Amino acid sequence: MHILGCSSETSVSHEYALLLHRSASFSSFFSLQLALTQFYGVGLKTAHRLCARLQIHDRARIKDLTPFQVTALASFLSSPATAPQPPKYPLAHPNYVAPPSSTPIQDIQASFASKWEEMEKQRKASPLPRNPQKKPYVEPLKNLKVESELRREIRENIAHQRMIGSYIGKRHAMHLPVRGQNTRNNSKTAKKLNQLDRY
Repeated sequence: MHILGCSSETSVSHEYALLLHRSASFSSFFSLQLALTQFYGVGLKTAHRLCARLQIHDRARIKDLTPFQVTALASFLSSPATAPQPPKYPLAHPNYVAPPSSTPIQDIQASFASKWEEMEKQRKASPLPRNPQKKPYVEPLKNLKVESELRREIRENIAHQRMIGSYIGKRHAMHLPVRGQNTRNNSKTAKKLNQLDRY
């Protein structure tokens, strides 16, 4: 069982398949949010947003994922910029009563679609919002970069700083701490990491 509970036959890009294979040591009882943090560039907050975007419960375990969720997660991580927008569902009214369980799902979906169209018409017919200068909503995960894309961007930023001859670039070139840390006693980590060929 791999990090996202899928086998290597799943249609994901080669790089992500390798990462899934590398993280195969996770058991199927491992928390999905913690498993997602194994991707370079994905922290707990981003993992939480990923789960919310794909409508996966926060405390879901790897074994609880359906094959559809696994493929959706892998395809989103391989190219977040080209992923389609998630559907926007309205919130239920506070005194909403759910239909009985004997109601067919097609009837529920049809009534939902008709109510949604009514709400869209009302929204379009309503006057302009109070704050027209308000910026449109930008999805935070749209510009997400993980793994090799993020590593390449960091390398390019360091190379740019060195090329323009800035103080930061010079500190990187000398393998010294960049952000004003003390170098009298300890700078071993900086000497190890602060160089152009970081990865």
